[in-house]
Amino acid sequence: MSAISNFFSKLTGKSEDYEFIQDKHRDAIVVGGGSAGSVIANRLTEDPETDVLVLEAGRPDSWWDLYIHMPAAFSFPIGNKHYDWGYESEPEPEMNGRRIYHARGKVLGGSSSINGMIFQRGNPMDYEKWGNHEGMENWDYAHCLPYFNKMETALAADPDDPRRGHDGPLKLTRGPATSPLFQAFFRSVQEAGYNLTNDVNGYRQEGFAPFDRDIHKGKRLSAPRAYLYPVKDRDNLEVRTRAFTTKVLFEGTKAVGVEYEWKGRKRRVTADKVILCGGAFNTPQLLQLSGVGDRELLEPNGIDVVSDLPGVGENLQDHLEVYIQYNVTKPVSIQPALKLWKRPFIGLQWILSKTGPVASSHFEGGGFARSNDDEDYPNLMFHFLPAAIRYDGTKSDSDHGFQFHVGPMYSDTKGHVRITSKDPRKKPSILFNYLRTEQDRREWVEAVRVSRRLLDTKAMREYWDYEISPGKDVESDEDILEWVRNDAETALHPSCTAKLGPASDPMAVVDPDTMGVHGTENLYVVDASVFPNITNGNIYAPTMMVAEKAADLIRGRKPLAPNNAPFYKAKADMPLYAEGETARDHTTAPRGGK
Repeated sequence: MSAISNFFSKLTGKSEDYEFIQDKHRDAIVVGGGSAGSVIANRLTEDPETDVLVLEAGRPDSWWDLYIHMPAAFSFPIGNKHYDWGYESEPEPEMNGRRIYHARGKVLGGSSSINGMIFQRGNPMDYEKWGNHEGMENWDYAHCLPYFNKMETALAADPDDPRRGHDGPLKLTRGPATSPLFQAFFRSVQEAGYNLTNDVNGYRQEGFAPFDRDIHKGKRLSAPRAYLYPVKDRDNLEVRTRAFTTKVLFEGTKAVGVEYEWKGRKRRVTADKVILCGGAFNTPQLLQLSGVGDRELLEPNGIDVVSDLPGVGENLQDHLEVYIQYNVTKPVSIQPALKLWKRPFIGLQWILSKTGPVASSHFEGGGFARSNDDEDYPNLMFHFLPAAIRYDGTKSDSDHGFQFHVGPMYSDTKGHVRITSKDPRKKPSILFNYLRTEQDRREWVEAVRVSRRLLDTKAMREYWDYEISPGKDVESDEDILEWVRNDAETALHPSCTAKLGPASDPMAVVDPDTMGVHGTENLYVVDASVFPNITNGNIYAPTMMVAEKAADLIRGRKPLAPNNAPFYKAKADMPLYAEGETARDHTTAPRGGK
């Protein structure tokens, strides 16, 4: 018997050949073919000597699958067992005991294949906050910005803007946000006393503008379509879908491979590096199942401890959001296009030309604002949608409508992800603790009041006659909070459950200089779970940035040099504009994109 066979026999008490198929050894295994996994697989296989196997538990993102590639169809996969893992929280104590449904992509590309395709980097101050943590100096904005730039081709951005990328795999279109409702919205926010900005991902995030989107030539540009398909012919890259990883294998504290199920058989594969890219739910679950986590959780579940890391699965952060909806009196919304009898016709138009109402997710614009003057930078995000509709496709009874998606970005509530069984197919216990703190409740009241202020203007009154949701009777602070308890949904941004930080931090899980898991060897984590704090926007772009930077760290390459381009700071004692810039450079009328 080989040394590897001996090792496996000791683990199972039987011949390794009896139960498991042994795959060939790889240089690296990437567990998860989602947003981060697609980047890691691409960048590692740039070296032709590095053999990489990607194990994705979900289905392929087949070219014929309209639900994935048609931008306006993104609501159909949510709640569909073929596309969505269908996570659900424990009863949330401050949400009247509701379990909050949480969609996660069950397909190659992960949630990048079913999300709303909004591309938000977050505020530069988010990364300044990251860099202020002990041992995190190389994760401040200047050190993250080169990787944001590396990954994108911002087609509508100023080609000379040093804060935007112009030759990366992610081809970003903008807006266009040119419909009558969008134009009235941009007038409305100004009437309410707020600013426009040219680019929420550029110099000044604070303000309102058309949004960058992961839509190219009328189709969703998911992570694998940007990063895996262009390099699928590399001899050193193999992607297996419907491959469900059940355990990381260790020899002492050294990760030596994984067990997984594929095509009805149990398999093992060894590797020099094991890189977990499963996201904020699956990564901590797999770590815990494999013996990496809090001893007091693992041992009662019959799991031998490899590394006692209490932070695994803790520090869970997310964005909760509500839909503030209005009835529109003029035929200017996209709502009629949602009628069942029209779908075959607009679907055929898209199939033939990749144009028409379904060639957009319709999250074409919005913005960022502070809920009060004490905030250092925006703590509210607004997505404007020219229809009154929920994520699951349920629309209001009105013929025409529009809405805001809004919620606080920096709740001080923290939750957790914890296994309840050794069975890898049993979903973990998830608790977010929404509304558990005074700050969170205060910011929710402010969020709703700011939303109403932005929309109750002459510009918007030309179009709406009454508020559908929450409705005019929801006025007091307690009325607002009770509505949030009963109506709010997750914005689908789970993060921070295996946070970056030095070994001296008892709750840190991942080393910020190597992406290695503390107390182990050859085991790495690269996904949204490593965020130390959540960013103030959709988390797809920050996740991709982390993966680009992590690829250099894991390969042992020198990281990109910091980019010290200045950025807007709102406080009066901070410089308002970069040298040589004026207000007009960043607050002129928003432009649509290509």
